[in-house]
This record gives sequence, structure tokens and C-alpha cells, in this order.
Amino acid sequence: MCGIWALFGSDECLSVQCTNAMKIAHRGPDAFRFENVNGFTNCCFGFHRLAIVDQLYGMQPLRVKKFPYLWLCYNGEIYNHIRLKNQFEFEYQTKVDGEILLHLYDRFGIEKMASMLDGVFAFILLDTANRKVFLGRDTYGVRPLFRLLTDNGFLAVCSEAKGLLDVKTSMSTPAKITPFLPGHFEVFDLKLNGKVQSVQMDRFHCCTEEPKHAPHNILEGLGTGFELETVKSNIRILFEDAVKKRLMAHRRIGCLLSGGLDSSLVAATLVKLAKEEELPYPIQTFSIGAEDSPDVAAARKVAAHIGSEHHEVNFTPEEGIRALEEVIVHLESYDITTVRASVGMYLISKHIREKTDSVVIFSGEGSDELTQGYIYFHKAPSPKAAAEDSVRLLEELYLFDVLRADRTTAAHGLELRVPFLDHRFTAYFLSLPEEMRVPKDGVEKHLLREAFKGLNLIPDEILWRRKEAFSDGMTSMKKSWYASLQEHIESEVNDSQLENASDLFPFNPPKTKEGFFIRQIFEKHYPGRCEWTPHYWMPRWIKATDPSARTLSIYKPDKDQRSHQASDLI
Repeated sequence: MCGIWALFGSDECLSVQCTNAMKIAHRGPDAFRFENVNGFTNCCFGFHRLAIVDQLYGMQPLRVKKFPYLWLCYNGEIYNHIRLKNQFEFEYQTKVDGEILLHLYDRFGIEKMASMLDGVFAFILLDTANRKVFLGRDTYGVRPLFRLLTDNGFLAVCSEAKGLLDVKTSMSTPAKITPFLPGHFEVFDLKLNGKVQSVQMDRFHCCTEEPKHAPHNILEGLGTGFELETVKSNIRILFEDAVKKRLMAHRRIGCLLSGGLDSSLVAATLVKLAKEEELPYPIQTFSIGAEDSPDVAAARKVAAHIGSEHHEVNFTPEEGIRALEEVIVHLESYDITTVRASVGMYLISKHIREKTDSVVIFSGEGSDELTQGYIYFHKAPSPKAAAEDSVRLLEELYLFDVLRADRTTAAHGLELRVPFLDHRFTAYFLSLPEEMRVPKDGVEKHLLREAFKGLNLIPDEILWRRKEAFSDGMTSMKKSWYASLQEHIESEVNDSQLENASDLFPFNPPKTKEGFFIRQIFEKHYPGRCEWTPHYWMPRWIKATDPSARTLSIYKPDKDQRSHQASDLI
């Protein structure tokens, strides 16, 4: 986890522009650097470092003697860098995983380079010899990237939009700041005056395709065909591989644990592999919630079962309400369900940073989208419709859950790792027959649960625990966090304000007082940037005015342990 920032063709003094890069300093608390580009005095890089791999040569922009004309700024982890280095016999100068990008680009060009990377990344690559600038982002946008491009060819790039807001341009109107599309790369020609022109924007990978790096990693035991036992075995093999490759770190590893299915499978597999790899410390797990919250009780049960060093963070709605504005500032979003779920994740990340030495944090993001875990999937009109919506959700993760997970952890200088979004694991799961992936016997994520049944990896009651949204599960069953928040908002927003919401906010007008309240805070900090949230996250195929699972008619609180269905946005 780092913060990257770069300008190409600035019309303003770089020493003034560079102050904008300090707005993302939280992403890299260990060190920072600004560097001008030789021969292009109006181009520069800014980098905030969180040191995870190679303490000596990890500063950026990364440059090596073999390629003096290449400058690389990237945020991410490339899990297969050693395998590729050995296979192609590249001579490394550093131990930095990102050095593989320079060698791959030199040998194969930008498109093959991007498609060969097994990991999460956002990169800015400058080639002064050929006068090219390249941008790229991983398949699901796990690492963020924003760009600003003016009509006269000034390009500014940053990990978070806030680092571009006050960048000065020679244009009379504010320049558009847009998220860079996941799974894509863009090529710019770099002119002698430092300005750029976009000449190519292409997709190098989509979630339904087997990644091009898969054949370079032979996994023993993977079967062919769709016989149920073969599929279950393949799911286990690929999931374990997804967790194992993410152990790459020189800093302590921990795991968020809500007590739902997804985070429990991640935590249990992580603890198992940490013992096998003989990590020199116990895995710490972290949960947050009110004293009587279902998540805290379930997480405690899982932690005892897997033998992790467990930490519980007490949550009160009052604390959540106090943190709301700073959370929205970090998120750069006004999506209601994203904001709700972010508060708990922000506060637990704060605790991890202040009270422990864990820095690399595993989490269960992506499972609900991949394995049809949301309760509304019970109402899908057909397996085909469910499969299509699963892909839609995965492709929009960078706007919602992945955005939340990145910003709330990066706010406190933590690095997030999400094995459920492993390229190979997701591509395999999406290749399975549509009928296999739908809810079965009233249980969503049935196939995933079946794959881990009878292994005693996690307690049975957790394996079949029903779906809770993280923002619901962490608060009291008597009164959820969203209900407490809406009560507070009643005193802050009156009926006439809500009635006039569409006049004040014509784009994505809020329909509830909560939505209005959140939008007001967003507009206070990011006026005129409402397009950053193109639409609200809402359930499909059912009449819903609120994204919380607890408000849906198909939500039924647990009556017996065998009917447990799924959990967590963590």
C-alpha cells in the first residue's frame, strides 16, 4: 500500500503543485519522495511509501541501471514476480516486486506486461527513450487510481482524487477527475514540452477470462470437468493458493474477522498456512461491534476454533456518528451502503494501527459478488440473470466495496489483501455452470459452503451462518447502526430539505434524509464532483428503498443454527 502521484506538462510551478501530493500522505507513512524527470522540467513524480517488501531499494520512482530511461511509480503487490523472474531469467537489481514490470515491459511491451501480473496494482510508467507514458490498474481495481487530463494535454495522476482537486491548470473551467478503469491500460505520447496525448486505451483482462499468468503456475490436483466433487476440490485448491501467495510481506500479517462465512474462511486458511510456512508470530484477528452484536459473538467463536490472537474493538453508534465526516472525506463517495459499512472498518483500522504491529491485513471482500452472497440473489429470475448480475457487481467493485476497503485501511497506513478477488480463483468460479452457483435449499453461497463442508476448518454453525451486512452485524440486534444513524439525522435534516433535494442535487438526488445528510457532507468537501458516485448501490429484483439486508422482506433472523446462511461485507 502506497500513494502515487505524478504530473506531466504542468503549466504551474512544480513546488506549488507538489503540496497536493501531501493530501495522500496517509497511504505511505514510512517515507516520501518528489522527483523531477530529467529533460522534462514540468514533469514529476510523488511517492508516499508503506514499506512491505525490500527495505533498502523500495523507494520510488523505481529506476534500475539496465533501463535508465524507465521511471516506475506503482502501488500494489505482484505475487508472481519471483516466478516470472526465474522463468524469463531476468537479472534483478533490487528485491522489489515491482521491478518485474520494467523487465516485462522491455521484453514484451505494455499489454503483455500488464496481463502477466498476478497481483493488485496501479502503475504510472514513463519511457523517456520512446517518449511514452503508460497507466494501468488491476482487474478489480483493488488499488485505486485517478486521472485528470486537460484539453491542452496536461496529465495529473493520483491514488486518490483528493490529491488532484487543487492541482492548478491553465484551463478556465475545473478539469474532470475520473477513476481509471480496472483491467485497462492507457498509452500516451509524451511531447517535448511535457504535455501528453492519449493514443490507446485497452482492456488487458476481464474477470471471466482465465488470466494469462495462470499457465505459469502449475497447481497440483486441479481437476477438469464439472462433477461436483471435482469442482469442490478445485475451489479449495485455488482458494488456498490465493491466500498462500498473499503471505508475501516483511511486516506482520493480520486479518479482519466479522464472524461471517467469508472472513472466517480467509482467517482460518491464513492461520493454517502461517503455521505451515512457520511465520515467526501468531496471526492476529480483529472484530468490531457492540457488546451484544452477532458479529462479535460469531468472530469470538471462530477465533477460538482456529487459534488466532483475537482482538475485539467495542463500537457505539455515537462513536460512529462522530467519525462519519472524516470517513466520507477518505471515501470520496456518498453511496449510502458504502458509507455505512465504512465506519466500522475505518474504526477497526484505526485500532489496528494504534494498538498493534499488524500492517498487512487480510479481508473477505469480493466473495458476495463472486458467489452470489447477497440475499436478493434468492429472487433472481433465472440462473443466467444471477450470473450476469454477479459479473456486473464484480465490475463495479471499484466504486463500492473495494473502494471502501481500500480507503478505510489506507487512511491508517494499512495494506489490504483480498484473496477472494484472486484473478485465477474468480475466473474459475465464473466458468462454472450457472445452475451450480445460485442459492440452493434457501441458502446463498451454497457451493462455497459445500466445498468446505466436513473439513472442520471453521465451526459448522459459521459455515452455514446467514448473510449479515457488516454495518448491520456489528451493532445490536435490538437496534442496528443504520437505525441509530437515521435517528441522529432526523434532528439534522427536515422534511422540506428532503422535498427539495432534487433541486439541490439534480444528479443522483437523495431519496432519504440519511442520503441527504451524507450528500451534504460530501458536497461540502467535494463540491461539483457528484459524478464520482455514478449511481447508488441497491439490491435487484425486489422493491427496496434501503440497501440494508435487515429491511428486506426476505431477511429472516436466525432461528436455529442449521439455517445460518452467510455473512459479511468484511
